[in-house]
Amino acid sequence: MEGVFLERDLRGANTSSLHWLGVLCGLAAGAWLGAAEAPVKLVTVGLSPYAISLCMVTGVFVARWTFPTLLKGTTYVFQDLNCRRHLIVWAVLAGALWAIANTLTVFAIRDVGLAVAFPLWNANGLVGLIWGRVLFGELKGARRSIIMRVVMGAILITLAATMLGFSAMHSTSLGGSHAVRGVIAAFGACLLWGTMYVPYRKAYLSGMNPLSFVTVFTVGELATVAAAAIALGGGYSSIMHELQQVRGLLFWLFLGGFVWVVGDLFQQFTAKYLGIGRGISLANTNQLWGLAWAALVFGELRGASWSQYTLVIGGSLGMIAGVTLIGSGAASGKERTSQDEAILRECDRYDLDYLQTIRSMAGVEADDRKSVRCWWDYLIMIVAVAFFVWFAASATVPPMNLNPVWIGILGIASLALLAAGVFRLWRTTKFS
Repeated sequence: MEGVFLERDLRGANTSSLHWLGVLCGLAAGAWLGAAEAPVKLVTVGLSPYAISLCMVTGVFVARWTFPTLLKGTTYVFQDLNCRRHLIVWAVLAGALWAIANTLTVFAIRDVGLAVAFPLWNANGLVGLIWGRVLFGELKGARRSIIMRVVMGAILITLAATMLGFSAMHSTSLGGSHAVRGVIAAFGACLLWGTMYVPYRKAYLSGMNPLSFVTVFTVGELATVAAAAIALGGGYSSIMHELQQVRGLLFWLFLGGFVWVVGDLFQQFTAKYLGIGRGISLANTNQLWGLAWAALVFGELRGASWSQYTLVIGGSLGMIAGVTLIGSGAASGKERTSQDEAILRECDRYDLDYLQTIRSMAGVEADDRKSVRCWWDYLIMIVAVAFFVWFAASATVPPMNLNPVWIGILGIASLALLAAGVFRLWRTTKFS
């Protein structure tokens, strides 16, 4: 037990640094998840949602293998997976949950419209808050003031995201006659997207590196999206014909998926260092960034009413207030003890080294785990570049009135958060 307490003391010295690292990753996740919507907005030809999802997830699949290979190498990733084989099925399950939830949003929008569906599924942060408390002891033992900050912050971000969503909607009427079915679909997406983070947290409490987790996550994601596209989108031939008709625009969907993965990787590290209760809410700031790209670059709020601008201002301020509350709600000593108990349960259940798992949760790499590059790592990088070149060679830019000044401003802001997040992750944890 002395070793346990010693290790806990060593980790406690780095608690504040890891908390703010998690907050930074959450903000970077919001920026890049929101920026991923920009390339997709260039595709205005009326592709089916299934075709759009399939093409974006293709970019996601390529990116999810490229970044871990670039940062750690596949040898490291497979060593990590081999040490925790029981988590492979959890990663596949998380990818499948994401894909099913994404498909449910298609039906929700069709049956009740975006105005009704959006606030229902956007409450996934509150679902994650509940799962984090029930399953992993998040906020257990925390001071009442910390609990209030985190809970109120999550509620504020959820309400603010809903306000921002409403501001860009031109109608709040129901989109079809199957209102009950649409509400159930939206609520199902909320539950699945909130529950999807349970495998995330389980993996990281077991000491797995987020870069290893996402490589398996994408297998379940791509397989489920492909199955849904073929089963619900008219079959394989129909989907391929649809994509072939607009090949010049596929690059933007592929790019959107690639950008989305940058945000999701930050989201993974947020879930590791802050937990899913705090992490999901911070990542949900992507709604603010998505609206910024829509309004400032694409001019979607041009000619908006005063009520819409009021929603934008109120939602933006609410988002900032929510982030501030969660950022200031660092886990206390007793809450850390509850987390250690959750780690111990995972270690006992799967026969893991408790002390090494504690070190991994603090971003300390195992001594026998090396970031080695092999020839196939370089092959993966070459294939990823080839995909980009192949899609870009036939890419066409639709005639749209874009604001180049705001493209530059938002692009620089996103790159600044990327640089800050990458630097802090490398300096503090070496991407562990």
